[in-house]
Amino acid sequence: MNNNLTSQSGVTFFIFGATGDLAKRKLYPAIYSLFREGKLSERFAVIGLARRHRSIEEFQNDVYHSIQEFARYDISKDDNWKSFVNHFEYMSLNTNDKNGFDDLNQLTESLEQRFNIKGNRLFYLALAPQLFGQVANNLRSGGLLQSAGWHRVVIEKPFGYDLKSAEDLNTQIREVFEEEEIYRIDHYLGKEMIQNIEVIRFANAFFEPLWNNKYIANIQITLSETVGVGDRGGYYESSGALRDMAQNHMLQMVAMMAMEPPSRMESEDIRDEKVKVLRSIRSYKDAQEVKDSVVRAQYTEGTLNNKIVKAYRDEDSVSKTSNTETFFAAELYVDNFRWAGVPFYVRTGKRLPAKATEVVVEFKNIPENVYFAKTNSLEPNLLVFRVNPQEGIYIKFNAKKPGGESMIIPVAMDFCQSCEVGLNTPEAYERLVFDAIRGDSTYFTRWDEVASAWKYIDSISESWSSSDGSDLQHYEAGTWGPKGMKDLLEKKGFKWWPVHGQEEAEVTWVQVKSEK
Repeated sequence: MNNNLTSQSGVTFFIFGATGDLAKRKLYPAIYSLFREGKLSERFAVIGLARRHRSIEEFQNDVYHSIQEFARYDISKDDNWKSFVNHFEYMSLNTNDKNGFDDLNQLTESLEQRFNIKGNRLFYLALAPQLFGQVANNLRSGGLLQSAGWHRVVIEKPFGYDLKSAEDLNTQIREVFEEEEIYRIDHYLGKEMIQNIEVIRFANAFFEPLWNNKYIANIQITLSETVGVGDRGGYYESSGALRDMAQNHMLQMVAMMAMEPPSRMESEDIRDEKVKVLRSIRSYKDAQEVKDSVVRAQYTEGTLNNKIVKAYRDEDSVSKTSNTETFFAAELYVDNFRWAGVPFYVRTGKRLPAKATEVVVEFKNIPENVYFAKTNSLEPNLLVFRVNPQEGIYIKFNAKKPGGESMIIPVAMDFCQSCEVGLNTPEAYERLVFDAIRGDSTYFTRWDEVASAWKYIDSISESWSSSDGSDLQHYEAGTWGPKGMKDLLEKKGFKWWPVHGQEEAEVTWVQVKSEK
């Protein structure tokens, strides 16, 4: 495949919400990195769109400072900066103004002529979901979908509030775009170690034969954050941890861990297998089953990094009587032949002691009262995917302690990808923008994935909405969550394994270096 994807026909980017935080932190740095790596030729244009009035010079200056702060390349040493930023144009646009889209089409055609772009157009909607349908219709009526090339729309989460709203939103967008033109982005699917899961599973003969209920005791997925809700209190009140993190990031990780090997390494075949997993997740029959399998909690005032932080109910735009969960944990089951009986434990929360995203595979222990197990307390074997902030994989197993005694100790072999000298790993948005340009939808969510995830989430949220709130637990900011989180695992004889940044029992570490 030609690494330079715009060399033949070019591409025009439309960034709706161009003055927003997402564009500043992620999109401009991503486009710049693609340019620096030669994945964009000179045949591209970027049109920033927002309500705010900005001159082209002001906009280009904003782009410079964005890249200077957030890009993984040093822009101060780039002699081609002027050439790059000349491809950026800005237009003030009210999404309600249909005439404005006519003007946008004229601007687009002039830029495409200037940079010799053959009509390929990528629309990135970094907007509130309620505007998606309106923008899509105005793009069509404004003639922006009548060019000779391809047309694709990238949509940020949240995709709906529940299944019904997601269906309505999908109907609005599908009136304009075909499913294969819609790229619903979940940036976790662009992370290096998330994409590495299927490689580790399917490219290694000593993992895949063990990847089933005969050998795996449980799988634990942790997505912990140290931050609170900040200035997103109003949004968070309507979403909570369940909708903000579980519906998308966490269920996508479950699907990656549990999916069957695809028949072909094609995007649709891979997404077919993920959908099968999401459809196989056991639904909760009633409120009592939800109460037994799901924990929701909210942080109170506490100490984090030696600073006192306020309770969730004291955050801006948050009700003093709020029952919104800032912590979510659940025991779920994938009811198919491979995973029957294996619990998947997921947890996510704000104001926890360490920022970490990890997936732990705990293998079944050897039988008790057999050989070494008679005289030693053996730890289970673990395979751990470290996704964020440190990227890597480690395996924990049992080995003889050096010396004369017949003592067995846990040993961990650690591959730290983040520790590789000179490694400059592409950021998730960079990968996903690149995939969208070349039409690779593998790591974007298809509609049936979204619908299946919402069915599971709705079974929980409906139970919570009918409760009196007495099931809402609390945890002090700076701790690892409520007691109910531990109880979920302890009732099955398991425990949460420490994540990176959390204290762990003494383990002998062996550093593993990758081959050059």
